[in-house]
Parts: sequence; C-alpha cells; structure tokens
Amino acid sequence: MSWSKLKQQLESFLSPALVGKVGYRATSYRYAPDKSGNCYITVDQKNILNMSDTATPIRWYQTEQEIKNDPNILIPVSDDEIETIRQESKGNIPEDRLQIMARSRKISVHAKALMAAQAALSKSNFTVAATTYLSTSIEDNLESNDILYNILALMDRRVGKKRILYISEQVKLKHPAVQYFYELRRRTV
Repeated sequence: MSWSKLKQQLESFLSPALVGKVGYRATSYRYAPDKSGNCYITVDQKNILNMSDTATPIRWYQTEQEIKNDPNILIPVSDDEIETIRQESKGNIPEDRLQIMARSRKISVHAKALMAAQAALSKSNFTVAATTYLSTSIEDNLESNDILYNILALMDRRVGKKRILYISEQVKLKHPAVQYFYELRRRTV
C-alpha cells in the first residue's frame, strides 16, 4: 500500500478530537533505495514518536536498570504475589521485606518486557505495522505488547470514553510513549 493511501486510512480512524492535532509524517530518500525512510507521529506539528530523534519528549530507556530505577513507574503488588514469596522462603523473611522482594521481581519482568517492546519498535517498519494495525481488531491492538499498535489504538475513534477510563491502570504498566498518547486522548475525551 502506498504511503499516501495508508496515511489517509490512519487519519480516517482518528478520534474527532484529535483531527488536526495528530498527524502522520514520512520522509524518504530518493537517491538511497536501501533506506526505507523515516515515519513518525506528530502532535501539534511537533515530532513526538520517533526513536531516532533525541528531542522527543518521550523517555526511551537504554537499559533495564533505568526502568527499575524510574520513580514514575508504579508497579502494584498483589497479596498473592507476596504470599508466593512467603511460601518460597518458608516464612523466614520479615513482612515489609516481602513486599520489596515481590515488587523487585515484578519490575524485573516489566523491565524486560518494556525493553523488548522498545527494541521491536526501533526495528519495525512503520508502514508494515500500520497496515497490520488496520487489519486487526481494536481489542487485540489495545492488549498487544507492541507500542505502535497501542498508540494507534488509543487514538482510534472506535475507542470510546468508557474504555479509555477503564484501561487507565493497564496503561501505567506500558511504555512512556503509550502513556503519553493515553494522556493526550484522555484529555480530549
């Protein structure tokens, strides 16, 4: 599918509140056929989603340790997870330490998932991902681990106010790019 046709389809699915505010842009290299160009999402004419741009307002993590030490990531720990650690340790660990251990385990898994999603986005071809997004259900795109599918779904007009409010807890565990576009959409609902 040509870029202009793909862009037209993506923009036709934008939420009415985001029309004119969010845009899809692409650059291509005429004399370098081995380069696929660069696609990015803009908000108010500012480049927002492009991993190769250092001026983007979205935080891109370089290591798992950065994710683990980020104070903005709040990982909820359930009683079942604490109980699992209590059973594994046979009750020899103080209660306050159990919660720290459970959070540490959970954030390690979360950090690995975020790094994998971020790496997949840097390697992905925007046009292929966008075409796949258009042929996949909105529910699958929202639940996907792919950052780009999440972002495109959050800006989609088929996602209503109730669903935006319902997924607020899930979005806290997503990449900062997804959180940015969630907040953008939540403000316009």
